[in-house]
Amino acid sequence: MNGNLGRAAVFAVIGALSLVVPVLGGQPTPRVAAVLAVVPFAVVAGLGLFVIGRNSRFFDLLARPGDYEEGRLYGLAGFALAAGGLAILASRFGLPAYVYVGTVFVLGGGNLAAELSKFRWVDTFATTTAFAVGGFLAGLLGEVLALAVGAAREGVRPYDHVVTALDLGANVAGPTILAVLAFLAAAGAIAAALLRSMLFERDDPLVMLSVGLLLWLFVGLDVAVPPQRLAVGLVVTILLGYVAYALGTASVPGMLTGVLLALLAIVLGGYGWFAVLVTFFGLGGLASKFRYDEKAERGIAEANEGARGSGNVLANSAVALVAVLVFAASDSVGLAPELARFAFAGAVATALADTFSSEFGGLFDDPRLVTTFDRVEPGTDGAVTWQGELAGLVGAGLIAGIAAVFFALGPLETLAIVLGGFVGMTVDSVLGATVEGGRLDNQGVNLLATVGGGLGCVLLVLLL
Repeated sequence: MNGNLGRAAVFAVIGALSLVVPVLGGQPTPRVAAVLAVVPFAVVAGLGLFVIGRNSRFFDLLARPGDYEEGRLYGLAGFALAAGGLAILASRFGLPAYVYVGTVFVLGGGNLAAELSKFRWVDTFATTTAFAVGGFLAGLLGEVLALAVGAAREGVRPYDHVVTALDLGANVAGPTILAVLAFLAAAGAIAAALLRSMLFERDDPLVMLSVGLLLWLFVGLDVAVPPQRLAVGLVVTILLGYVAYALGTASVPGMLTGVLLALLAIVLGGYGWFAVLVTFFGLGGLASKFRYDEKAERGIAEANEGARGSGNVLANSAVALVAVLVFAASDSVGLAPELARFAFAGAVATALADTFSSEFGGLFDDPRLVTTFDRVEPGTDGAVTWQGELAGLVGAGLIAGIAAVFFALGPLETLAIVLGGFVGMTVDSVLGATVEGGRLDNQGVNLLATVGGGLGCVLLVLLL
C-alpha cells in the first residue's frame, strides 16, 4: 500500500467517527451531544498537531507534502476539525445527521477511490471520475448508515424513521426515498470533485464544509426527487460531460461545473430546464471550437484550445442556477414560479447569444465599438459586427424555441426570451467597451450580462 493510499484509507476510517452524531441523536441535550460529537475529532486533531511528531512511524503514513515543512500533521488536523465543526451544526443547529455523515463519507470515500484509481490510470479525468463515483457510493452508504443508526436508537421501524428524517410525508414509496438520498450523494460528490479540481489537496476542510452547507441548502428546499428523472439526469449529464471533455469543449473543472448545473436543472426544475441549459453547453462549446485556428490568429480565441473552465461556465450559468433554486423554493417563499422560469430562459438566451456573437462575429472584419460605432481592431472589448449581432439573435432564438416547446409558451412570451437575450448580449458589449479590463474581468461582465438578460426577459413578460 503506497503512502497516499494508506493516508486516504486512514482518513476514511476517521470519517466514520461522524456516525457518533446519529448515535447520540441530540441526547442527553443538544449542547452535551455537540460536545461529545466533537471530542473524537478533537482528539484526532490533537494527535496530529501535538503528539505524532516528525520521528514517528505514523508521520510518513499520514503526512501530506506541506506537513513535512512544518513537522506537524496539519492535513489530518484540518480534516478532523472540519468534520467536528459540521458535527456541531448537526447536533445543535439543525443540519440533518444523515446529510452530515453523508458529507464526511463523500470526501473520505472519494479520496480513497481516487488513490485506488491511480494504480491503473494517471490522468486527471480518470482520477476525478473515480473520486466522484467513489464519493457518491460512500456518501450514499453514509446516509443509509446514519438513518439506520437513528432508527435503531429510537427503537422504531427504519421506514418510519427515514420518512420522518427526510420530511417526506406519509405513504412515500421506497424508490422516492432512495432517489432523495441518491440525489444528495450525487450532488455532494460532484460538488466535492469540482472543488477538489480547483483547489489543493490540503483544502479538504474547505471542501467538506462547502459540500455540507450546499446539501443542507438542498434539503431546506424540501423538493421531491422523482426517481426516473434523477436516473435520466445522472445518465445523460455524465454522458454529456464526458463528450464535452473528450471533444475539448470543456476542461475537467468546466465539465464538472456543467454536469452539476445540469443535474440540478433536471432534478429541481425538470426536463425543459435541462434541455435549455444543455443546449447552451453543447452549442456554446462547439461554437468556441468553430474555426479555432483562424480565431487564434486574430487573437480572439478562447484560451486552452477553446476548452471552457469552471469560471467561464459558472459566470454564464450562475443566474440560471439561482433561477432554478428560486423555482424549487417558490412554494416556500411565495414567489411566482413562472417568473423564475423566464429569468432562467432569459439568462441562458443571453449566454448563448453572447457566445454566438463573439465566436462567429469575431471572424468578420471591420468591427465597430458598440458605444461610439468607431472602427476598431478585431478582439477589442465591446466591438461588434452586424454578422455577430445576427448570430446572437439566432442563439437567443434557439433557446427561446426550446423553451417554448418544453414550457408551452405563446408567441409573445417566446419573443420576450429572444429580446431578453438580445438585451443581455448588448449589456455585455456595453460593459466590455466601458469597464472590462478595469473594474471587471470577462467573467464578471458575463455574469452581469446574464443578470440583465434574465431581468429583461421578466420585465418584458410582465409588460407584454
